[in-house]
Amino acid sequence: MPRFAATMMIVAGLTPDLDYAAYFGGAGFFMRFHRTVLHSIAGSIVIAFAVAAIFCAMDRKYPQRKKSFSQVIAPLRFGPALAVSAIGAAGHLLLDLLSGVGIQLFWPFRAQWIGWEVIGDLDLWVFLLLVLGLLLPLLLGLVNEEVGAQKKGSGGQHAAIVTLALISAYFGWRANLHSRAIDLLLSREYHGRIALSAAAFPASSSPYRWRGVVETDNTMELLDVGLRDEFDSNRSDSLFKPQPSPALAAGEDSIAARAFLRYAKVPFANVEPREAGFRVEIHDLRFAEGDYQPANIFIRLEYNSQVQLQRQGFFFASDPNP
Repeated sequence: MPRFAATMMIVAGLTPDLDYAAYFGGAGFFMRFHRTVLHSIAGSIVIAFAVAAIFCAMDRKYPQRKKSFSQVIAPLRFGPALAVSAIGAAGHLLLDLLSGVGIQLFWPFRAQWIGWEVIGDLDLWVFLLLVLGLLLPLLLGLVNEEVGAQKKGSGGQHAAIVTLALISAYFGWRANLHSRAIDLLLSREYHGRIALSAAAFPASSSPYRWRGVVETDNTMELLDVGLRDEFDSNRSDSLFKPQPSPALAAGEDSIAARAFLRYAKVPFANVEPREAGFRVEIHDLRFAEGDYQPANIFIRLEYNSQVQLQRQGFFFASDPNP
């Protein structure tokens, strides 16, 4: 491994989350830039090149000191530095593809959100596996000291391989559970209505609990799915789809709404008559009621009685007075 390898990998792996600063620009700005520019393939390439260049410059300015006159320490070369930085940036993209709202992987060429609901944004079990991978070499070292065994090889390398294997197996297991949850949701009727499509989202740190969203001909059904519990589809909460109307058609066809519909996994519109017109709101049902994470954004459009747009805006679900 080249000099600064671990530091370069960490810096390149954390840099994409600098786009979280878009939160301070408001909901619309956050939706446009969070998990887009720095979370794309193009952005990751730029990050990897920038991190490698910065650390190569640091290596030339602060060269590693020689421990003896006979020791020759080669300077940090750009190729190995770039490879390590690219691994850190790619690892970040992979984790975000498997969790949360997804990413715009092919920005700026395609404004498509890509992601799979396999784990949550902060998965407790992944965190514990990483901690175990860090502590395992220390524990093995203490055991070897107690029994007086001779130190052999790199325990850190073996622990890293085992940790990566366990995390990969965990992701595969979660993907299988997600598929089981979808199959279960599609296999039932909901208050006498046939399921047309279904989605499942991680509901907690338990791999067996998911939030289900089922579409029928005239409703969206919301319910919790426990793969170890008895499944009762009639416990679902029903949201009735709005009836076709000029206000709904205008709202869904607006430029802002089209951008939101690319972002939302399970969009659901609501048309509310007002004294001087109509209000159209489109929410994303992948977020549970009361979920105030910044990614939970909705759009509101207000029309007059002639269905002419008067106001529009993006809002965080956590906004006190949206």
